[in-house]
Amino acid sequence: MDVTERRRSEEKLRRSEAYLAEAQKLTHMGSWVWAVAERRALHLSEEWYRLYGFDPNEGIPDWNKPVQRMHPDDRASWQQVFDRAISEKSDYEAEYRILLPDGAVRHIHSVAHPVLDASGKLVQFVGSSSDVTERKQAEEALRQAQADLARTNRVTTMGELTASLAHEVNQPIAAAATDANTCLRWLARDQPDLEEARAAASRVVKDAARAAEIMSRIRSLFKKEVSQRELVDMHEIIREMVALMSGEAARYSISVWAELSAELPQVMGDRVQLQQVLMNLMMNSIEAMKDADGPRELIVRSQQTEDDQLVVSISDTGIGLPSQRADQIFNAFFTTKPHGTGMGLRISRSIIESHGGRLWAANNSPRGACFAFALPTKIEGPE
Repeated sequence: MDVTERRRSEEKLRRSEAYLAEAQKLTHMGSWVWAVAERRALHLSEEWYRLYGFDPNEGIPDWNKPVQRMHPDDRASWQQVFDRAISEKSDYEAEYRILLPDGAVRHIHSVAHPVLDASGKLVQFVGSSSDVTERKQAEEALRQAQADLARTNRVTTMGELTASLAHEVNQPIAAAATDANTCLRWLARDQPDLEEARAAASRVVKDAARAAEIMSRIRSLFKKEVSQRELVDMHEIIREMVALMSGEAARYSISVWAELSAELPQVMGDRVQLQQVLMNLMMNSIEAMKDADGPRELIVRSQQTEDDQLVVSISDTGIGLPSQRADQIFNAFFTTKPHGTGMGLRISRSIIESHGGRLWAANNSPRGACFAFALPTKIEGPE
């Protein structure tokens, strides 16, 4: 190869590297090569240095230095993924945060592919690290917006229950006051009847506990908390919501009851969110039966399917799904209520889908509608 040809090749290579560097800068993605046996980096691109906050003029840093910049809460999980990729000679993929010297936090998504020699020995990982901070921030903003919207929906729905709930709470309070006066009368007699007074006092305790239970259910639905997943007993949630909604249903002569399967496995979910879904669906059924002729019945059923799904259905004898527009009921802002927000069903479906399930609706025969949702009952263990 003569000098001219070599210079052309070198110039072409420089242009190629310049184009690659510009592309990495635009995509916020840096490339790297890591030697397994030497436990050191063989190559780090200019964009990689920028992402991790190192000075390329100071040469390739010891591999422990970028590891030290990882967020302490993410370091162990990253190490586990990387060690597994080495032992299995497999592809590597991880997301973690890094803490820059100026205090900034970056979210990094790294992927790599193993390079084996002729004998099958792992010699290198060739990979890239991308800055996904904006994506993470957008996801968090969306999650927060959804949480705020869901809470607003809960507050709106609970506002519709205010009169009924006041009645529900006033009943045990009034009963407690009556029983307390009765207790005083038995004690004020010339010969106090302690047995009757004790019975009246016991009724006061029960009435107070009933009022406290109602308030506890309401308070849990107003809490603004981060979604928390735990093992949940759906039968317990169904019973709570049936008790909470019975007062509102009674105002319109609606009978409410539950038909629950004998045994039902627990599901992994957010208790308050699942309460919200059930409350939304039951409120919709009550709304649909307010002015309906004939028997007004709201039935909540549960069952477990053969494919390990827990199915809960809410059926009513109301006006049924809107004709010719049934496929739109889960769309945002679609509503048939004069003052509805059109978000209840959309939020309910989002919650169920975030739990790995599905929510659907169908018309009842001969009248009314049935809303049902299915949730997985198998608990996935760690991979």
